[in-house]
Amino acid sequence: MFWSEIALGEVVAVDDVRAGIPGLDWQIGAALRNAVGYSLPANSLMKPLSDCKLYTFVDTAYLRGRSAESVAQQLCDGGSDIIQLRAKDYSEAQIRDMALRLLPICQKACVRLVINDHPKIAFELSRDNSECIGYHLGQEDFFEAGHTDVSEVRGLVKESAAASRCFVGLSSHAPAQAERAIQAGADYVAIGPIYATATKPTAKPVTLEYVRWAAANVKIPWFAIGGVNLRTLEAVLEAGAKRVCVVSAILDAEDVASACAEFKRRLA
Repeated sequence: MFWSEIALGEVVAVDDVRAGIPGLDWQIGAALRNAVGYSLPANSLMKPLSDCKLYTFVDTAYLRGRSAESVAQQLCDGGSDIIQLRAKDYSEAQIRDMALRLLPICQKACVRLVINDHPKIAFELSRDNSECIGYHLGQEDFFEAGHTDVSEVRGLVKESAAASRCFVGLSSHAPAQAERAIQAGADYVAIGPIYATATKPTAKPVTLEYVRWAAANVKIPWFAIGGVNLRTLEAVLEAGAKRVCVVSAILDAEDVASACAEFKRRLA
């Protein structure tokens, strides 16, 4: 244990201070990393998922001529905690290449990178970047594919040690689905779509009632998603959400970094 004198002359244990301030380790680590020119490993500086509030996307459907890298950089500059790479119409090889280009940007900013729909790519990237990389699957890609536990997905690769370091997110659209996702070992759950959204036009909104249920019943980190923008955000937060996923309200903004920063300010 290390000891330090505070301004009033009292001697306190630094370990006690760290224990009393959630997230202090990564805050100190990030500051040190900036001071020494990013020489510390990114894995040790990732925020705990419980401290992540703003989940954003590099969605290729919304790039509109912009590079994935430039959008990711703006999201990082705006204060995003997690960035998901979603490229529905791209090949696995193209997604892997894009993820490799986004990873250094996310690492430098201590932002987690999530790969949508392709856990094998996440496993591959996680070999040297354990806490940086996660993957996200929808209900149909996980349960309807016959899986009941996240360990079964990790078993798809030979290097299970690398796979076990990935964090896992699962979508849910009803309380029973959220409960099943938690039982399956998800590290976080997406709750939604709260409102109608052009990102998933065929999905039926689950309304704020599902947010209220999640606030009362879900103990792992969860993110409200679907139609969340600066007009609807207050109602979502009043219903009990502490974390949100935002797609079009940020990616369609004229200034992505500024839009991202405004969400982050409202979530503080």
